[in-house]
Amino acid sequence: MKDILPQLEDWQARGDQIALATVIQTWGSSPRAPGAKMAINQKGDMVGSVSGGCVEGAVVEEARRVLKTGRPKLLRYGVADETAWEVGLACGGSIEVFVERLDW
Repeated sequence: MKDILPQLEDWQARGDQIALATVIQTWGSSPRAPGAKMAINQKGDMVGSVSGGCVEGAVVEEARRVLKTGRPKLLRYGVADETAWEVGLACGGSIEVFVERLDW
């Protein structure tokens, strides 16, 4: 969290709405461990990472929905072993990411 904190503080000072995405569980090949975080503002700007680029775009879209509705969401993403090589992974895997609005 400390690596994304300066950007969060800047966004907060501007009055941006912020969603926080956190990896809560992984199975198989996963570039980020549980606890990895990514913050997204209402404009779709992001800082941090939950997957090393594999699902960030999808998480940004879901985070913007969370900001609009105020309802947190649990997301699940996976890659089958057969297609893992195509996205640069040694084997398949999956991650769960929890997205919530950050209310300061």
